[in-house]
Amino acid sequence: MRIRTTLATAAGVAALALVAAPPATIASGQAPTSGNAAHSAAQQAGERVDLGHDAAPAAAVKYGEPDAGEHPYVGLMIAYTWADANGDGVQTDDELRAGWRCSGTQIDEDTFLTAGHCTYGADAVAIWFAEDLRDVQAAREFVTFAGAIDQESEHAADAWSYEAVSHPEYDDALFYLHDVGVVDDVTLAPGVTFETYGQLPDQGYWDTQLATLKSDRDTYTTVGYGLQWSMPDSQGQGRLNQGEWIRLKAGGELIGYRQFAGGKANDAYVVLTSNAHTGGTCSGDSGGPTFVSGTSTVVAVTSFGMNTTCAGTSGLYRIDTADDLAWLGQFVD
Repeated sequence: MRIRTTLATAAGVAALALVAAPPATIASGQAPTSGNAAHSAAQQAGERVDLGHDAAPAAAVKYGEPDAGEHPYVGLMIAYTWADANGDGVQTDDELRAGWRCSGTQIDEDTFLTAGHCTYGADAVAIWFAEDLRDVQAAREFVTFAGAIDQESEHAADAWSYEAVSHPEYDDALFYLHDVGVVDDVTLAPGVTFETYGQLPDQGYWDTQLATLKSDRDTYTTVGYGLQWSMPDSQGQGRLNQGEWIRLKAGGELIGYRQFAGGKANDAYVVLTSNAHTGGTCSGDSGGPTFVSGTSTVVAVTSFGMNTTCAGTSGLYRIDTADDLAWLGQFVD
């Protein structure tokens, strides 16, 4: 399943929603189950889980630890889609409604790197870079794009754009094959600056790592604003999740490189650990970066999880291939 998180609305109030998409089963090289149809069906059926403050046993964060200012250029993005409310054919900011959220990385002054399935279908994007966004989450001014970018509000976005672009070969039915996207022509709010940005990797980085002895391989840090944990339905009580909008980081170790059945040699994904020992990714982390530990080099973006409880391993889309670097290079100054 893709692990972007959908934002639904009910009675005019935005409710954060985890779409009930079928879990992915990739154990035998099978492609993950996903697609916008699953998201749309869940929204129409009203299937949503409040991720704000669900009742749950008290526990420490299972899948990560506070970023503590280490990656200030990693942000939370909300994608907006246009509904022509008055039928005049003119797109206005108040008609752009919050659709889903992901994570991502600012890689130069006006370019934000994320997953292709995060930019696909978006008419506008608002981005926040604060490490703790629980006040933004609670205020819910992000429901419309107009509200999100209103600089008179203390909850206003730090950046925004009307240009969300997925890889030219991106196919939503096969999202995992070209799952990279950018938010381009980003406008930064007054006073928002960066001392440094995320960096793109050298071509063939992952090939070198896979050819390296396990004991000599790099280690990784994955960053995002996704769920802190997710638990299955228990005795009819429904799913339990913790989904505060805070930036967390998690360690990871390279497990391998798995090929999708019937695909080309490069139709594969990088697999990192995702467990209580190393940490891992969950819904809402889609598009978030995986760094070589101790660096600002982004070597992959979070693409999908293997199950709805965010356990086991996570699938990363590598961005070190020639075609991806050539495409991304068009946007980076």
